[in-house]
Amino acid sequence: MKKSFIFVIVILSCTVFMALKLKIDGIPRTKVPGSSIIYVPTGKYLKFASFGNSAMMADLIYLWAIQFYSNYYIQDRFDYLEHIFSIISDLDPRYLDPYEIGALIAVYEAKDVELAFKILDMGLEKNPGQWIFPFQAGHYAQMFLKDFIIARDYYEKTMKIEGAPSQTERLAANASFKMMDYETAWQSWREIYQTATDDRVKKIAANHLYNVKASRDIELIKKTLDLYSEKFDRQPLNLGQLVREGFLSSVPKDMDEKDYIYNPQTGEVRTATVWSKR
Repeated sequence: MKKSFIFVIVILSCTVFMALKLKIDGIPRTKVPGSSIIYVPTGKYLKFASFGNSAMMADLIYLWAIQFYSNYYIQDRFDYLEHIFSIISDLDPRYLDPYEIGALIAVYEAKDVELAFKILDMGLEKNPGQWIFPFQAGHYAQMFLKDFIIARDYYEKTMKIEGAPSQTERLAANASFKMMDYETAWQSWREIYQTATDDRVKKIAANHLYNVKASRDIELIKKTLDLYSEKFDRQPLNLGQLVREGFLSSVPKDMDEKDYIYNPQTGEVRTATVWSKR
């Protein structure tokens, strides 16, 4: 009898819920922006009103949200994206798919990476053992914002979670390189190289170490060339002149002990080998 009573209450609640939806959907959208979803209360209220069936309610709202955000005629639909997915999170914090899908909608449809961060951060807060949320946030920061500081922060969070993919450490090291934080990049890639048990990973790390050292060396050489040019109002004929004039104690070589190639006409300095093809 108790189960039957609860079932009847749930059915009645859903009926009232849908009746209210239909009524508000009839309001002209031009008069009330976002009118189709202003009827959705907070997740905490719905959890109370679901009579212990909050997971089922989360499923229903999630399915409705997928349909809603697939309607390209609703121009203001993204205004409530965080609100809708926070409702689902309140109803069922362990329901993982909505966090990922909500972030995808934010990035690819709403073109709002910061909103994706909020949704993924919400997922991580409710599920601290799920590495996928900071991992995806790092990917979005790297690919869409080109913000390698944010990307590295998220990758470092990912690395602290059990089960995180091994490539996360490499992504964090690469982010350090993109930030021109060569010291951190060098230390990270060296650790990857020293601890790698896979020959392919070891080769990747070795190539990145080559690239980090070359980038650091070339940066030093170019700064020294600028000093030489300021003093003599011309470029040196070769890099050896930087040593003879006291600008460098020695000309750096790459990790393969090869000289860097210098063009005195343009001032360009480059490696003799393409780092990714060593």
